Amino acid sequence: MIYEIIGWLGAFLFILSYFFLARGIWKQEQARYHFFNLGGAICLVINAIHFSDPANIVVNGVWGAIAIMALYKYWKFYFRNKS
Repeated sequence: MIYEIIGWLGAFLFILSYFFLARGIWKQEQARYHFFNLGGAICLVINAIHFSDPANIVVNGVWGAIAIMALYKYWKFYFRNKS
């Protein structure tokens, strides 16, 4: 039951982040957009591991890695311009 809730939470985070992006409420350059994507990816990877779904593990693992790269780029830019 807990793994299903985690999976639904991940799906909700993905959908919510894309909805806010599509509506222009969030921008692609904002960290919160990438945090929601990372959170969604982590939740869906946990769900996929529990249910032994290798394709979803890979897809969401890659999605999470992309979110991490985007966050790294954001923080690097943020701290470079802050000083």
